[in-house]
Amino acid sequence: MKQRLNTAAAAAAVLLAGAAGSPALSGAVDGEIAQIQVLDGGMTKRGTYLGALKVTLQPGWKTYWRAPGDAGIPPSFSWRGARNVGELSITWPSPEVFLTSGYRTIGYHDQLVLPVEITPETPGKPVRLKGRMQLGVCKDVCVPAELSFDHQLDSSAGRNPAIAAALASRPWSAREAGVRKASCSLRPTEYGMKVTARISMPSAGGEEVAVIEPGTPNLFAGETATRREGGLLVAETEFLPADSNAYAIDRSQLRITVLGKNHAVDIQGCSAG
Repeated sequence: MKQRLNTAAAAAAVLLAGAAGSPALSGAVDGEIAQIQVLDGGMTKRGTYLGALKVTLQPGWKTYWRAPGDAGIPPSFSWRGARNVGELSITWPSPEVFLTSGYRTIGYHDQLVLPVEITPETPGKPVRLKGRMQLGVCKDVCVPAELSFDHQLDSSAGRNPAIAAALASRPWSAREAGVRKASCSLRPTEYGMKVTARISMPSAGGEEVAVIEPGTPNLFAGETATRREGGLLVAETEFLPADSNAYAIDRSQLRITVLGKNHAVDIQGCSAG
């Protein structure tokens, strides 16, 4: 996922709406429940800075992936105050699937290390990574958290094992996972658009859960139903408009993630089918 520096953070109302149907939403998060720090990973061979946002949770607490599932709270970021940041790319480690009170959510428990690669606007000048991360954390209750960070990245830092482990745990690409074909059919519904993805791929292990992301902020996806038909994985969801404006679905921008027992798979785009 690539985003520009001026990416806006989601409003607090989004956090509240994202928790609908989840355990009771409490007030502001206690700083002891979730803490954040910036890790240094030095410079890459491409001349970019490598760092990470490390979120540490108290035992038993969890937070959410970018597509949090039925009742999770999606994280969002503000990079206000950052300096010499041109392009910024985030790598999400493979998440876990949780089932709580009958709701399926997707995220991480105890800790999240989120690698961040930064292309400086001015090569050779220092990069200051400053901003806020808004996220939800849950245990017996769910609470919204806003964690601030401010750190000048160390260009001379060496390999960071925590960042390396997070990068290694990313989902496999479609090629790495042996995906032969991914096609998507679209059918209008009363309120939105039903999307059916048919993916020719080996099993990712155990019970597979697919997530289909629309690739545009104008749409949001409902729960995805996933089933196996031999060598074919079939995933179905409904895209609903975020407002009353007209929308279009670009199949090349759809993102399908398959979460399995052995590994996860990241599929970028699908053909008509």
